[in-house]
Amino acid sequence: MSSPSGGPTAAPRMSEIPESVHRRRWAILGVLMFSLLIVVLDNSILNVAVKTIAAPEPTGIGATQSELEWAINSYTLVFAGLLFTSGLLGDRIGRKKVLLFGISVFGAGSALAAMSGSPAELIGYRALMGFGAAFVMPATLAVLMNVFEREEQPKAIGIWAGSVGLGIAIGPITGGLLLEHFWWGSIFLVNVPVAVVALIAMVLLVPDSKDPRPGRVDPLGVALSIVGLVLLVYGIIRGGELADFTEPTVLASLLGGLAVLTGFVYHEKRSSHPSIDIAYFKKPAFAAAVAAIALVFFALMGVTFFSAFYLQSVRGYSALQSGLLILPLAAAQMIFAPRARLVVDRFGARAVCTGGMLLVAGGLAAFAFFGTGTPVWVLCVVFFVQGSGMAHIMPPVTVAVMQALPREKAGSGSAINNTFRQVGGALGIAVLGSVLSATYRGRIEGHLGAVPAAARDAAGESIEATIGIAEKLGPAGRPLIGSAYDAFLDAMHVTALCSAGVALIGAVVVGLFLPGRPPAEKPAGSEPDEAPTVGAMTGR
Repeated sequence: MSSPSGGPTAAPRMSEIPESVHRRRWAILGVLMFSLLIVVLDNSILNVAVKTIAAPEPTGIGATQSELEWAINSYTLVFAGLLFTSGLLGDRIGRKKVLLFGISVFGAGSALAAMSGSPAELIGYRALMGFGAAFVMPATLAVLMNVFEREEQPKAIGIWAGSVGLGIAIGPITGGLLLEHFWWGSIFLVNVPVAVVALIAMVLLVPDSKDPRPGRVDPLGVALSIVGLVLLVYGIIRGGELADFTEPTVLASLLGGLAVLTGFVYHEKRSSHPSIDIAYFKKPAFAAAVAAIALVFFALMGVTFFSAFYLQSVRGYSALQSGLLILPLAAAQMIFAPRARLVVDRFGARAVCTGGMLLVAGGLAAFAFFGTGTPVWVLCVVFFVQGSGMAHIMPPVTVAVMQALPREKAGSGSAINNTFRQVGGALGIAVLGSVLSATYRGRIEGHLGAVPAAARDAAGESIEATIGIAEKLGPAGRPLIGSAYDAFLDAMHVTALCSAGVALIGAVVVGLFLPGRPPAEKPAGSEPDEAPTVGAMTGR
């Protein structure tokens, strides 16, 4: 067994990790973080470029609002649908092979997206990028679990989670800088050299690993998981677009997805060679950790969606300035996520994650009090509080999920972790986006009297649409701009409180079901518990 500092102790390590791999484990983690970074960074970059892409040629490609939404959603749909399958493939054929494949496809898709000549091409190439990304994210976490000893895994996962916060923050900043100096395609083209460097580093440093006894292939289970997830995520996205989850096509997709996933669970329980052992979800700690991942991303992705409009449309900040304002959130994650294991060791996963959820809920609720003149320092403090909460949630719950499964099933565990995060985030954007849209329309409709009748419906869609039409009206439209600000703030306040409510539900879930403070010490050679705690533990 290695000591926390990485040096050998008197007792031999109870693992099959080769010593050559163990010695370079931190360099391997750096490569994994680098690979993960470009996947996370890409989505946040695109969010600041939508206005530029919507502009007519040569500035942009004249994408409509619907086309812009699908440029984002095509990536999400393919990514979410394939996460589980890619994790299984990693366990079966080798995680390094899957990583190399995913980065190669992602880099190629990025180059093609940069050269898109039409919105349809951009949507298609974004789907290709999502295909590649689906093979990257689960594999990075699976490799991590196979190069670190169990007692070092919480620290490594904390650093891994911190890189996600870094990507979220530097994406808008990078995008803003690129758009100020280059054409819109540069936000995708920048991925290509990064992907090349990542590929070279992977070949040189990252070892391959896979399940030595993968068993028979479960083609029906794989097919059901893909179809079910794609239908479910499509229904979520479509319902958010229409702000109506009762529309027949939306209901058909949602109910169809849930029915197929129910069939998947039934098949897995009866199969002699299941893709995932459903019995893991019977463990309260495992199920609570997965639920916490989904709930926290539901709440946070929703607030990320409306905070972008608040900062740019209401407060008038540029894309670059908005990105800089989110830096405190990333800084908090990078500071606290790698150290979360120390707090868990002292207080237990239950107390730490519950406290983290309450911090996130408090940060989200603070948006209910923001106005047009809220000081910038208050925004920074709120973002820092949110980042601090995330830093004390994601590492412990990720450790709980990953350490509940055997090391050889790390790809499956990572896929479960990331699938629930992605579905939770998509739900957050769709559901909370619908709340924002419906509340805004209800508040602004009474102020559209000066708008021509033919344009009133479009003017009530969003604050951007209202302001755009108000500016065309000239002096007569100035009062409408003030009304748009007031209506959006009202809608944001309602949505923020809904987000905070979801985070509070997450606090209750982890408070009831996550393990408490771990035992101070275990006798040498003792067997680990069936449902391991999230603190520092020894043995495999």
